[in-house]
Amino acid sequence: MKSYQKLTTTVPRPAACQVEEEGATPTPPGRGKLAPWWVGSGLLVAAVLLSTVTVWVLRQVSGGWLGPTAPPKCLLVPESHRFDCYPERRVVVTQELCESRGCCFIQRALSAEGKQGVPWCFYPPDFPSYTLESLNQTALGMVGLLVRREKAYYPQDIEMLRLDVEFETNTRLHIKITDAANPRYEVPLEVPRATKRAENPIYSLEFSRDPFGVLLRRRATGTVLLNTTVAPLIFADQFLQISTSLPSKFLYGLGEHRSTLLHSLDWSTLTLWARDVPPTESFNLYGAHPFYLLMEQGGDAHGVFLLNSNAMEVALQPTPGLTWRTIGGVLDFYIFLGPDPNMVIQQYQQVIGFPAMPPLWALGFHLCRWGYGSSNETWQTVRAMRNYQIPQDAQWNDIDYMDGYRDFTFDHEKFASLPSLVEDLHKHGQRYVMILDPGISSTNPHGSYWPFDEGLRRGLFLNTTQGQPLIGQVWPGFTAFADFSNPDTHQWWLENLQRFHAHVPFDGLWIDMNEPSNFMDGSEDGCPPGELDSPPYTPAVLGDSLSAKTVCASAKQKASVHYNLHNLYGLMEAKATASALIQILGKRPFVISRSTFPSQGRYSGHWLGDNQSQWKDMYYSIPGLLSFSLFGIPLVGADICGFSGSTSEELCTRWMQLGAFYPFARNHNTQNEKAQDPTMFSPAARTAMKDVLLTRYSLLPFLYTLFHRAHLQGDTVARPLFFEFPQDVATLGLDRQFLWGRSLLVTPVLEPEVDSVTGYLPRGVWYDFYTGSSVNSSGEMLKMSAPLEHLNLHIREGSVLPTQKPGTTSEATRGNPLCLIVALSSSATAWGDLFWDDGESLDTFEQGRYSYLVFNVTQNVFTSTVLHASSEATEVTIGTLSIFGVQEPPSKVLLNGQEKPFSYLDNQVLIVSDLGLGLSQGFSLRWL
Repeated sequence: MKSYQKLTTTVPRPAACQVEEEGATPTPPGRGKLAPWWVGSGLLVAAVLLSTVTVWVLRQVSGGWLGPTAPPKCLLVPESHRFDCYPERRVVVTQELCESRGCCFIQRALSAEGKQGVPWCFYPPDFPSYTLESLNQTALGMVGLLVRREKAYYPQDIEMLRLDVEFETNTRLHIKITDAANPRYEVPLEVPRATKRAENPIYSLEFSRDPFGVLLRRRATGTVLLNTTVAPLIFADQFLQISTSLPSKFLYGLGEHRSTLLHSLDWSTLTLWARDVPPTESFNLYGAHPFYLLMEQGGDAHGVFLLNSNAMEVALQPTPGLTWRTIGGVLDFYIFLGPDPNMVIQQYQQVIGFPAMPPLWALGFHLCRWGYGSSNETWQTVRAMRNYQIPQDAQWNDIDYMDGYRDFTFDHEKFASLPSLVEDLHKHGQRYVMILDPGISSTNPHGSYWPFDEGLRRGLFLNTTQGQPLIGQVWPGFTAFADFSNPDTHQWWLENLQRFHAHVPFDGLWIDMNEPSNFMDGSEDGCPPGELDSPPYTPAVLGDSLSAKTVCASAKQKASVHYNLHNLYGLMEAKATASALIQILGKRPFVISRSTFPSQGRYSGHWLGDNQSQWKDMYYSIPGLLSFSLFGIPLVGADICGFSGSTSEELCTRWMQLGAFYPFARNHNTQNEKAQDPTMFSPAARTAMKDVLLTRYSLLPFLYTLFHRAHLQGDTVARPLFFEFPQDVATLGLDRQFLWGRSLLVTPVLEPEVDSVTGYLPRGVWYDFYTGSSVNSSGEMLKMSAPLEHLNLHIREGSVLPTQKPGTTSEATRGNPLCLIVALSSSATAWGDLFWDDGESLDTFEQGRYSYLVFNVTQNVFTSTVLHASSEATEVTIGTLSIFGVQEPPSKVLLNGQEKPFSYLDNQVLIVSDLGLGLSQGFSLRWL
């Protein structure tokens, strides 16, 4: 009898059940033992004798109806360990349907909310799976053969699978399962190739032979990270499923969804299939990110990435356990062992690629709306912002700038002055960004619209199964869809952008509707019958069809069928767009995309889509931006003040305060609603918005340095608190606050009609950003004053923040003196750094055209050390040093040995002004 297994700490695991990785350290007794649920026929006999009692007990516990014929082997499976055998939606699962698959059926009463929860149909312990027939060592790991002798219940079951295991690094394991006989579609993503086997992996790997399963442990603790023996492996042509137990319930990632940062494991399903829909709980949204981070007991962390771009769902259950279901491709897993969460995300980005370094202006404030109506009205908004001296780096336009909503055109009547507006922006050190959609109008007279005519001539659009361009409908009416999987399309995209740039010299691009979105389901002719548009299993996608509000899955693309490439569409367009901008501008590209996939941080940022002007939407933006930090896309934000609906002055003020600390900060609004840019509100609200933007601009050197560290090694910019305090369990569910880097804590107000906010301060000393006053926290929730004009910001002890006197643009700010804020630790030490370059040139770090400074404080001495210098640093000076937490008033302050005037405040803040030091020269400052 086959025995699926669960974790226990009491029953020893039988040595015959698995093959351990050669050279692995045996697991110490009593640590996460792997044991069979059912050991031979003896237990089954006992179960039969006890079945009557068991039925009665389970009835009392579950409140459900067990059915008259549930076999004893089914009754032994605890509810939380029931893995769904009949996940189809819109089907009433009957006992007959369930047992036709060879599964157990135990009906339960629905909850009060009507939520089913525990599956009625689940796998029995002896459900047929694959057997590990052979396992051989390779230079990088192992190769094995898996054989299934009994067919599963989905068509085109694959009988023989190839297992490849590569011990790529000491902290990264690569496990791939695919068809042993025939090639299958694999994601065309550039990933690093290991050249030698890891010498000292911090993990050990074991296998169960029959049924096949993988057991992955962390060596240091013995914690079992993966145990895939909990349910059978199924690998059919269009249904691939593998389940695992999890070592804890603290799971994050798996985007794109609107949810709390910490996922619920209470029988929830997360679907990954790019879809144009305003962010709504439980829906599959714009992007697909099959990656999760899990926090283990004790503060360790690991991550799992399934490199698969097909329609997918991930089922979570309170075992704790997880099931991956995808309908194509292969099972290609990367596991990252950390051991801390920051390292997990770095290791993930070592595979998918580190994010691009944005231009400095991208980190300024952006303003947009759909419905300006004309270039003159857009220009009036820019002038009003300047008149009130409110910081702004970029002005945007939505689709209303276009002629008939056609890409690469502008309305020569309503937007006739657009070229002059862009010229004026450039004169004031500002930038212009406009929207583009991938749907190309197909109804214009031949010869009148070059983008379509030329794309058709070159064969660059998605085609139907009949080889003709697939025609859908988007803003301009009937449209064809550019095939960005074709390299020739990238050249055509570039040429279109070059032609438009000659008239309107834009600085960045906003690529929208790139799921791709379609106002029709499939095409003007629907979708043809067949296994691609109507697969044997459809994941829980919004609309219950793969073609709902997008193109047909059977559409032909250069690289493959759309069935395989749909989730990659936004990534491929972003790659083409970033490449075109580099060729046109010769500078770092700025691209913001709606649809995303792993590795997209290399080419674009992301905004969280068409939110609403509601308080809950403001809250949900925080777990949204933190999740994208996990996904390697640090340049992320939500539409400040909300896109749909009308905002209120209070909501917009609070949202501007929060949004000023989005890594990507843009206020955006829909048409036919009242304007919500800062100039439209009362003097008090306008001043509050201006002040918080000036605070953001003062922090640009710090924020820019964080992006450098993200680009260089995959650090997060906006960061969950548990990343810095992984052993503090109180931080694991926090998503109403966040950090910039390791140092700056943001605690926004997310509720109406309040003048205070409660936030968590982890253990240690925290300093008020504005005053330098300290709070020594034991790790506690604190109530903070928060009048409408105030955003609570705290600096973590032991940090040095480089700030700058703010201007109204990033360009104006760059020339102002720096102010270094030192937040001393309880042991009077601190550390910080600063990356500085020209803010826009390509590959400045790679080519050595940058300055990098490290700041240290120890024993009452502040030291600035220049580790690398460039000419740009000579143009900037350090003006002020503010040191928080100086316990005693100094008698003197020495700058490079020379006495310097200073001031000391009652709240233990030491300020030394008028330093006049060049950024390129190191210095030391001592206080006695």
